[in-house]
Amino acid sequence: MPDTGFPPIVRDDARILILGSMPGQRSLAAQQYYAHPQNAFWRIMGELAAATGNYEQRCEALTANHIALWDVLLSSARPGSMDASIRLDNSEVNDFNKFFAENPDISRVGFNGQTAAKLFRQLVSPQLQDRILVTVTLPSTSPAYAAMPFAEKLARWRDFITNT
Repeated sequence: MPDTGFPPIVRDDARILILGSMPGQRSLAAQQYYAHPQNAFWRIMGELAAATGNYEQRCEALTANHIALWDVLLSSARPGSMDASIRLDNSEVNDFNKFFAENPDISRVGFNGQTAAKLFRQLVSPQLQDRILVTVTLPSTSPAYAAMPFAEKLARWRDFITNT
């Protein structure tokens, strides 16, 4: 049975969209984006957008910085939390045409890792209605991606967030 992701965290003045692939098991259990304690997402956003405190406060800090957060997939079966285990045969993509129509100021999309970028390009881009977006594939904040040190991840994310 497929798991269902979360609605976007967005305010009507958003200019940046950060996309993951699909929430992992810890996030689904907590009903929070990036709930795994070793995921570097909130640590990075704490540095770049003052996204600290409890989950609600961190989400408010993102939106105050004109950053929206969502996932490419609305639902998917995925045993465990590894992106490589996502089964596309029963996946459903979020409605990006509606999302971008409701959030017309978003012009930059940052993908949290290679899988989010690949899924977006494969499943979403062909359906977008002449939407021009600047897209950047960022290093994954997942604890499974340990090849890049935190300082380098932070620097790459900083370049994306501050160069808008």
